Amino acid sequence: MPISPSSSAQAAREIVAHRLRDLRRTAGLTVTELASRCDWHHAKTSRIENARTAPTATDIRRWCRACGATDQAEGLIAQALHAESLYTEWRTQIRAGLKALQGSEPRLFQDTALFRVYSSSLVPGLLQTEGYAAGVLGITAAFRDLPIDDSEVAARARVERSRIIHEPGKQFVFVVEEAALRYQVCDSDAMAAQLGHLLTAGALPQVSLGIVPMATPARAQWPRETFHVYDDRLVSVELVSARVRITQAPEIALYLRAFEQLRGLAVYGADARALVLRAIEALH
Repeated sequence: MPISPSSSAQAAREIVAHRLRDLRRTAGLTVTELASRCDWHHAKTSRIENARTAPTATDIRRWCRACGATDQAEGLIAQALHAESLYTEWRTQIRAGLKALQGSEPRLFQDTALFRVYSSSLVPGLLQTEGYAAGVLGITAAFRDLPIDDSEVAARARVERSRIIHEPGKQFVFVVEEAALRYQVCDSDAMAAQLGHLLTAGALPQVSLGIVPMATPARAQWPRETFHVYDDRLVSVELVSARVRITQAPEIALYLRAFEQLRGLAVYGADARALVLRAIEALH
């Protein structure tokens, strides 16, 4: 398995790798001796200890058994699973279809009080209408060559999930590039409905909707990749190939800094509504 581009994911893998190495050393085993007991090549032991190969649950159980530390296996397996969850390829996440993906992290949404979302290319998922979501997810299904296109059902599930906006005690801060209002990912009627919904959602007291005008001069930040910040503890970044979950404090701080700078470039209230109305007019 290649090293993840996320340092959060790699750091989590290294913790597991170092614990396994410490178990081997405590047991007084060489790399070759452990490999012999586990019935694999010694090079695999080195790759695992250097976090170049992620160990499976079976690998960890064999390793712990060889070191006389079977009582530590399940804890290490849980740590390894967490490490791998920080970098997950989309092809893995959508095996069960797009609908299942919409409700894949209910606890994360329920446990978060402050949602901060930056999007450079699309209306954020929590603000999407069913028609717009169906267009976005339909494009995803076609691009991923999914055997079954469940984008319409998934769109309904996405809208259902977005009801969390109306739950008490939660706050939502959205920063969207003006260009995202112009990319027509569905037909004109659905696009107009989506833009109209932005006008309504942006007026909710628990929602802050900022739009960065395309004509913003001397930008402090250029358009970035779409990312979501959950309180101050997790950043989720959407790439073409995968979703990266960032948990390292220095990385989170960097995304928060970028978010605040982008937020400072945005317009709000009447100026934001004017940009939305202009995008609606452009449809006709």
